[in-house]
Amino acid sequence: MLQSPLRYLYLLLLLLILLPFSSCLSLLKPRRAFAAYAPATGPNYALDSCWAALPTRRDSADAVPYESGLRDEQATAKADVFFIHPTTYYRPASWNADLSEDKLNRFTDKSTIRHQASVFNAAGRIYAPRYRQATLYSFFDEQTPSGQAALDLAYVDLKAAFRYYLVHYNQGRPIIIAGHSQGTAHATRLLHDFFDRDPKLRRRLVAAYLIGFKVKPNEYQTIRPCADSLATGCFVAYNSVATGNDFPPFHPFAVTNPLTWTLDTLTAPATLNRGGVSMDFKRIDPQVTDAKIHQGLLWITPPKPGGYPRFLLPGRPELRHSFHIADYSLFYMNIRENAKARVRAWQLGRR
Repeated sequence: MLQSPLRYLYLLLLLLILLPFSSCLSLLKPRRAFAAYAPATGPNYALDSCWAALPTRRDSADAVPYESGLRDEQATAKADVFFIHPTTYYRPASWNADLSEDKLNRFTDKSTIRHQASVFNAAGRIYAPRYRQATLYSFFDEQTPSGQAALDLAYVDLKAAFRYYLVHYNQGRPIIIAGHSQGTAHATRLLHDFFDRDPKLRRRLVAAYLIGFKVKPNEYQTIRPCADSLATGCFVAYNSVATGNDFPPFHPFAVTNPLTWTLDTLTAPATLNRGGVSMDFKRIDPQVTDAKIHQGLLWITPPKPGGYPRFLLPGRPELRHSFHIADYSLFYMNIRENAKARVRAWQLGRR
């Protein structure tokens, strides 16, 4: 049986599939405008409790899949990873999450920190801040300023977290920036505000894994999509969907093939897939899927093993069978090995 956080996630996905889009959104929309809510107390990043992951304690980012033979290598890692988790707050009670909600924090840790942030625990020390994340509806609020205001408030927290990290934790070490979905939206802004404008800090950027959101190839003045598996100071981006689907609004966005780490449109066969990790985190599935870049999307063959959920993206009937939730898990081993390889390439480039 699935653990309770994952049962909740699957229930949400079921609603997104079965209910009409307008009905689904009405369940997720906060009842009042953003300005009518008093935001929850903001985080104090001097407190360990305001971090979902820190390398100095036991947490979900230390996890490795059961009986995988992998191990947490943060104690000896030469780089840092600043990871921003995706949306785990879906309720309409307010526009932004309250960091004092223990149930939500446990959900975040057992789902996204364990299944996504852990992919980097062989490459760097993982720092994952908690933040007043915007509720899921914020991304669909096109009629009022409330959704963007909620996202802006979330980014205020993350900007403060990154500043605290730089002053108190980094100590001049190389940095990987990583996120997914809402986390990637905020990570994209962090690169603008810190790395694109600061050559000294930019020299410490190993790479940014900007997965599960919209990033243009020319998003930055100085940071480009990674051209190969060992490029540094660059970014990786992709959104996974079943082969055969198209969505014109995504055509302009950057895509990296996570099986070859190149930008070409050749199909990378499943034999290059070092292993996906199922949602129960209990197995590694070698050769779970192939990958091909197609007009702003990453086409994949739907995997035969269970545990890699897909769904009809709400409000986007043209884009069927998104594997958004499985963006990391489908390519878990490839990302894990690539992050470690890029850190080594960064170190060699600085000698």
